[in-house]
Amino acid sequence: MRLEVTVIGAGLAGSEVALQLANLGHAVRLIDQKPAATNGAQQSNNYCELVCSNSLRGAALTNAVGLLKEEMRHLGSFVMKAADMTRVPAGGALAVDRERFSEHVSTWLRENPRITLVSGCVQSIPSARPLVIATGPLTGESLAADLCTRMGCDSIAYYDAIAPIITADSINWDRVFIASRWNKGDTDEERNAYVNCPLERSEYFQLVNELRLAEKVAPRKFEDPKYFEACLPVEVMAERGERTLAFGPLKPIGLIDPRTRNRPYAVVQLRTENAERTAYNIVGFQTRMTHGEQLRIIRTIPGLEHATFERYGSVHRNTFMDSPNVLDGFLRLRHEPDLWFAGQITGVEGYVESAACGLVAALLIDDVYNGRDPNLPPETTALGSLMRHLSTPQERFQPSNVIFAQFPPLPAAARKRSREERNQAMAARSLENLLPWLEARRSCSSRQPIGESTAPDTVDLL
Repeated sequence: MRLEVTVIGAGLAGSEVALQLANLGHAVRLIDQKPAATNGAQQSNNYCELVCSNSLRGAALTNAVGLLKEEMRHLGSFVMKAADMTRVPAGGALAVDRERFSEHVSTWLRENPRITLVSGCVQSIPSARPLVIATGPLTGESLAADLCTRMGCDSIAYYDAIAPIITADSINWDRVFIASRWNKGDTDEERNAYVNCPLERSEYFQLVNELRLAEKVAPRKFEDPKYFEACLPVEVMAERGERTLAFGPLKPIGLIDPRTRNRPYAVVQLRTENAERTAYNIVGFQTRMTHGEQLRIIRTIPGLEHATFERYGSVHRNTFMDSPNVLDGFLRLRHEPDLWFAGQITGVEGYVESAACGLVAALLIDDVYNGRDPNLPPETTALGSLMRHLSTPQERFQPSNVIFAQFPPLPAAARKRSREERNQAMAARSLENLLPWLEARRSCSSRQPIGESTAPDTVDLL
């Protein structure tokens, strides 16, 4: 069945969706505010613009995002094709000439006979179906308000505060203790839900002083930092008073250190990030500190002297949905299955993850409208784990980059290996499981084979 699909937003996710759907034989109407208008982060009239950095992060397969990029190459990602064509030296990372990168993708969009480009600002959700909304973290206020009405304001966030995540094997377990406040919970698991890093009085005040003096990332010109009082950056709390944190996220009340049998002066708590307890987030440590300062200061906390980060903390403007509660697991709105979402608005974080989400959305749309069950990549792959993140209920859903903590665990014996060896095993398992899934997809598609994009090897940009 050949469709006409409307896609709103020509960033990384929307561009990937449009090119993939056209590659699969569908007509696409791609609506973007460019060149009629830009938001404060955009600088050019080209599509698929990299606004904050030219880096697509780590290239090695032992890095989760490196593995994600390799999987996308296997699936014929146009974004990855453009990135590989415009690569610039960046050590162990994949960085691109951002202007040439956007020019390549823009040319493919403009020259594809199945894609119709429309310039204009979308103020409300159009009636056209199927519809993909891929408007990104800076979704316009009017459209965001319409989404809020459609799915409930509790399901949309407009500012994002993210706490760091560290690996479990980098915690010094001899210096921490496991307990929930007041020993609360009906099960042992609930009563032992937190890892606690106890601070003596001098250690606490030294931490507060370091947080106050730390170098922070300056807000970008399109950001007006309006923090939620319930989710303030840790350094903002420190600046409000020397003991603010001791009465906030670092309060020791209800906790007794079993080694000293005393209540610590303050406690930094870690909460498990996954069921397998291979990663922990640092409670209350959402922050604007630079990555270097986060590493330095967090390693002064007892028990975290050798902390290894899966993800650094951040605070920035970001429109995103509570995807586990409002989407159906296949990037569709639960009560409107012809309304699809892709990219950072779903709660993935980062250039590569956004494009990956768009790639998966296009494949799922092709499945559904050709009478097939929507077929997600295996959970053991980076693509599948990213989709798993968007469908796993959480007490407070937060956007995330792809990280190995999202993957199903390796067998018990493999988990005893070094971190590098575990990551190698994760990558090997991922590709072993991806290729049969990809072959099965190819066998049921009568159009351009999945994983073979029709983007030209070279593009005349003059």
